[in-house]
Amino acid sequence: MLIDAKCRNAVCPPEKKQVRFFDSGGLYLQVSPTGSKRWFLKYRIAGVEKQLALGSYPDVSLAAARKARDAAKLQKSLGNDPVQARKLEKLKTTPDGSYTFKAVALEWYGKQAPQWSGSHADRSLRQLERDLFPWIGERQMSEIHAMDLLAALQKIEERGAIETADRVLMLARQVWDYWLPTAEVQQRNITEGLKGRLMPYRGKSFAAILDPVRMGGLMRAIKGYKGGPIVRTALQLTPYLYQRPGNLRMMEWAELDLDGALWTIPSMKMKRTKLEKEQGEAHTVPMPTQAVALLRGIQPLTGHGRYVFPGERSHDRPVSDNSVRSALYALGFGKEQTWHGFRASARTMLVDELNIDHHVIEANLAHAVKDANGRSYNRTQYVKQRFKMIQQWADYLDKLAAGGEVIQLKSA
Repeated sequence: MLIDAKCRNAVCPPEKKQVRFFDSGGLYLQVSPTGSKRWFLKYRIAGVEKQLALGSYPDVSLAAARKARDAAKLQKSLGNDPVQARKLEKLKTTPDGSYTFKAVALEWYGKQAPQWSGSHADRSLRQLERDLFPWIGERQMSEIHAMDLLAALQKIEERGAIETADRVLMLARQVWDYWLPTAEVQQRNITEGLKGRLMPYRGKSFAAILDPVRMGGLMRAIKGYKGGPIVRTALQLTPYLYQRPGNLRMMEWAELDLDGALWTIPSMKMKRTKLEKEQGEAHTVPMPTQAVALLRGIQPLTGHGRYVFPGERSHDRPVSDNSVRSALYALGFGKEQTWHGFRASARTMLVDELNIDHHVIEANLAHAVKDANGRSYNRTQYVKQRFKMIQQWADYLDKLAAGGEVIQLKSA
């Protein structure tokens, strides 16, 4: 550890750019050949090393630097990046003490992002920086009018990004909800009613075949697909298991128990919040005999590697998300059946045609089903029922492919 005398006498040889004299807890004094002495704190956020400047010596004494270090480490323990916290303090107020939209938005984002997935956090920040900060970022929250925000949103619409405009409005609404309790003068949320002034956006639905006869035609086409064995197997497996495309293409041999006909998808791979990914349970997927046979058939080809469906250019990465999509287009079904759409196909026909309990179906889809009291069913329940259901579903698909009679079952 440093003492004040060592700080006073610290020098840097002329042949070096700088020399660091370390104290404790990441604190160090950086000395240059010119005699400049500056305090820095070294720390890590998400595995990335960062430095926080704490001032110059002797203006900032050793004791003061240690206090600043402790304050920064407290910020970090609360989940805040000390560098970003300092930037926020500078941004937070305008000369008259009011809050700017950028400051409030970044403060709100800093508290929300740790709970989100990386992709969602990156997209939200990118939308704030690209679509709102240039127009209202430096404006005081109390002085931004609804028409100012609407003008920014309409600029997004002008480039044809209707969905993005809807998402950015949602972000703005949450920023205002965050700020309003601290506003000096009671105000309304200016985002109220703006959705009605934007072009309608109803969200995307994935194209899916819901007619049993047409599904039979698709299954026959899939069984006759002449592409490479990796994409062919992925394509043939998709309707049987109807899991999310990302999970299927990133399927690993270590996740499979072929003897037990069970696929266990780690929680970190599931579509969940960051906290749910870290603390949630794995999603278990029972497999019908048809799926197990397909996997055993491709095992000699890819079983020596990590992924069941490795990419052509690099076996260290899975096939692209365009692989099965392209195959569906090659078969002439690309416009009416998407890769993700097999989930909707299964969800609909399992109820309408096979009369399966929707709780069992939702469990297999990894959807959290709410009961009357708002509690979520455990995603790993109904395993026994799901084994029976998934085999019944696979046999039904094979019957459709063979041109078997489609019988409408009446609900009990």
